[in-house]
Amino acid sequence: MSGTGGPSLMDSLFQRTLDDLIKGIRLHLPGPAQSTFISKSLDEIRREITSTDLHTKSTALQKLTYLHSLHHFDISFAAFHAVELTSSPSFLHKKTGYLAASLSFRPSTDVLLLLTNQLRKDLSSTNQHEVSLALECLSVICTLDLARDLTPDIFNLLMSSKIFVRKKAVACLLKVFSQYPDAVRVCFKRLVENLETVGGASDNGTMLAATVGVFCELARKEPRAYLPLAPEFYKILVESRNNWVLIKVLKIFAQLGRLEPRLAKKVVEPICELMKRSEAKSLVFECVRTVVSSFYEYEFAVKLAVEKIREFLLDSDLNLRYLGLQGLLLVAPHHLWAVVENKEVVIKSLSDVDRNIKLEALRLVMSMVCDDNVVEICRVLVGYALKSDPEFCNEILRSMLSTCSKNVYEIIIDFDWYVSLLGEMARIPHCQNGEEIEYQLIDIGMRVKDVRPELVRVGRDLLIDPALLGNPFIHRILSAAAWVSGEYVKFSRNPFEIMEALLQPRTNLLPPSIRSVYIHSAFKVLSFCLHSYLSFEKGASSSPPNFVDIEPGFTYSESEQEFTETDQATSSSALHKRDTFTQESIANVLTLVITSLTPLAESHDVEIQERVRNVLGLARLAQQEISCHNDQKEKMVDKADLKTSIIIRLINDALSEDFGPITFSAQERVPVPDGLVLEENLRKLDSICADVQLPISESFSLVKPNFLPADGDSISNQQNEEESETSAAESTSLLAEHRKRHGLFYLPSDHTKNASSSFPPANDPKQRDNDVDDLVKLTEESLVLKRKPNLSRPRPVVVKLDEGDRLPIAVKKTDENDDLISGAVRDVLLGNEASSHSNNLSGRRKGKSHSKDKVENSETGSSSKRRSKHRNHSKNVEENENGEKGKQKSGGKHKSRRRADGGVDVAVEKPIQHLELWLFMGLFLCLDIMMFRSCYLY
Repeated sequence: MSGTGGPSLMDSLFQRTLDDLIKGIRLHLPGPAQSTFISKSLDEIRREITSTDLHTKSTALQKLTYLHSLHHFDISFAAFHAVELTSSPSFLHKKTGYLAASLSFRPSTDVLLLLTNQLRKDLSSTNQHEVSLALECLSVICTLDLARDLTPDIFNLLMSSKIFVRKKAVACLLKVFSQYPDAVRVCFKRLVENLETVGGASDNGTMLAATVGVFCELARKEPRAYLPLAPEFYKILVESRNNWVLIKVLKIFAQLGRLEPRLAKKVVEPICELMKRSEAKSLVFECVRTVVSSFYEYEFAVKLAVEKIREFLLDSDLNLRYLGLQGLLLVAPHHLWAVVENKEVVIKSLSDVDRNIKLEALRLVMSMVCDDNVVEICRVLVGYALKSDPEFCNEILRSMLSTCSKNVYEIIIDFDWYVSLLGEMARIPHCQNGEEIEYQLIDIGMRVKDVRPELVRVGRDLLIDPALLGNPFIHRILSAAAWVSGEYVKFSRNPFEIMEALLQPRTNLLPPSIRSVYIHSAFKVLSFCLHSYLSFEKGASSSPPNFVDIEPGFTYSESEQEFTETDQATSSSALHKRDTFTQESIANVLTLVITSLTPLAESHDVEIQERVRNVLGLARLAQQEISCHNDQKEKMVDKADLKTSIIIRLINDALSEDFGPITFSAQERVPVPDGLVLEENLRKLDSICADVQLPISESFSLVKPNFLPADGDSISNQQNEEESETSAAESTSLLAEHRKRHGLFYLPSDHTKNASSSFPPANDPKQRDNDVDDLVKLTEESLVLKRKPNLSRPRPVVVKLDEGDRLPIAVKKTDENDDLISGAVRDVLLGNEASSHSNNLSGRRKGKSHSKDKVENSETGSSSKRRSKHRNHSKNVEENENGEKGKQKSGGKHKSRRRADGGVDVAVEKPIQHLELWLFMGLFLCLDIMMFRSCYLY
């Protein structure tokens, strides 16, 4: 049988050890040579691990564990061999098996159940080191089945006389509780008893540290359930001298103090005493964090905490300065005067050599931004961004963008300034936030109408700079600049300049997705120029209909970047625009478009090809009509009656519709009625449209037939008009019938011209609180507000949707196990653990309301009943309390009732009946394996 693939005697004698494997890996350079060596080693390990010699198997598993830890190789094939080594009588072999199981076992591992009996055996061992191995492995690979089966064994270890074993059993409870919440009802009281070992032997310090650590993690998830334990925690806070234990207790009180104000009055003075007398910086900082986060209403405690923060900030140690900035960031939301006192240190920290200190200082600066100082703070931060390294520069820009756009630009009053700031950010050499700047440029254009002239000016400055086209990090910004320049071209003073910028030769450096946006914007600019030219020719001296004034009596001056309230400027601007759109200028634009885009008509990119052909089609059609009109001047043909004029007017009307912001969840907000099947409703359209005959046309036209004058007789025109009127009436009746049947899916119609006026204004100044008088100014020199309030120009209206402008933030769901643990803790602390546990065994699926009812019943019960239950629990658990039996009024209870009241007996019971079947199957499987091994040996 030894020749069936197992290692030979010579292989076992000359087996490579773990040291040999490590040396071999180090001798080979990383690359193909090292990979080849590791592959050969894995082949050797696969042969060695099947050996019947436990020493050979243990060495192979050691090497396999090393490769898994450092090189992340899958060792699931060795799971059974790890279980086999855990049953070895040798401690070294057992340790290797448990280590491999801890690293490689998962809840889906097949042989995980085979480890249950071995864990139970080692947990009851007299060797404390074997018990330690089993507890450490269980704390890593614990599952629901393992936790349920081994809870009685861990319960017994909680009262072990060996501190080394007991503290590891306490630490293992955290994992057991998370997997099996019913274990709380069995083990929680003994866990609480370990809190009373403050004044015991010298080893009790480590025991107390383990217990407090478990309570700290439990209270972090649901602190309210642990309020009854506040006296025990207070005793530890006052009497303990272990800094690590005190830090954990302070974390617990930081959670409990927010729930119970009376507890804060009791705890705040001992915390201040700790801050005064302790020399441990870690403990002092934890006291500071507890005070400024949970007890910030006590001025004397906050002042003491700020003094300690000041000491941290002035220390030469970089770690302490970092902690000082963190403490200042925590105290800033409630006590801004602390930031004012240390503003110079914060500003200097922005140029510190340590990156973490710079980031904390940046977060602190951004936390102080408000609508009064946002301009000056951003100016200072842009200066720091220009002289910082690329990584910190982008952190500054990212923080500015995030803070200014918070709550739909709540702190922005002057949007013209903010749009120019976005353009300035794009020109910073190390800027890599193109995606966010692109989003905000487009978003502000859709939300704030008054900023569109400045937005077009900023977009034009970015487009005409050819140096920006070679920077791939700002291609997204150039895409937004092209979009806003084309979408709001009517606010531009020189559309021809924008057209030249969009079609400049260096745009071939852009990726196809960005270049397609350029071409589509050129299409918008071209349609606007042609429509404006035709409108001026037709309208004599009247003002152009498509040039929208910002406000009545105002005109935009691009050179001065401000609004002047003069009618002369308005009339001169109109005359200037009228002189701009001449026949010669339009002909030049058409020539530029055709010359620049003709080579792209055969582009391999479908998006570019389609958009180029649309622009070329419009340009060539307009060019033909203009040249044709020059030859027909004697016929007095009105350009408005030409086919090109109609097409241009329709295109311009379609492109002039404003885009409004829309939420990402808009479609999800539409309720679906009960019983609605969309496919069935769509099938009904056949019956609705049965009498409607669709017109058959061989050609496609962009305009309605009755708009195009023909040279034929008027009879055909009248027939076309009658047919169009008939089809229009039929379409109207069809739409009305469909709206009547499916009116639920139609949005309410609004025929007002200003469609965006229905949106509610965001951050209405009347609804905002005026409690910003005490906000901090970072430095008197640079961050003091210098901008004079402009009462003539209030904050513009910002269109805001119900749910904001970004993806909805997923609400963090509470883990069901956390709720079960909290309910079990409340039941135990209120003395109702026995009845609730028996009810759980009969029906574990009754939900959270069942545990709440049990808490209410326990509160209404008498205190004597709670004491009797507690004595019953102690009597069944500990044999040294037999004297309590005579004091019980219910001493004649049935034995089954006593087992229901006892903690240990309940745990020993089998809550699930098929568990015995699994245990017997596992036992028989182990016996088969042992018999197979014995046969193999002999």
